[in-house]
Amino acid sequence: MYTARFFSTSLGRASLASIGAMVVMCCFALTQQVNAVPTVVASTAAITGELA
Repeated sequence: MYTARFFSTSLGRASLASIGAMVVMCCFALTQQVNAVPTVVASTAAITGELA
């Protein structure tokens, strides 16, 4: 399907560049989500289900 002949064309090189850009973007988004893990603070009212 995809051979070295295809990747030597300008369309093949553009597809490789597109795939590379998507991989970089996904890695960047993943690191942003991992660094933004929220801290959960549970109050006693939330644990016991009290309504004030």
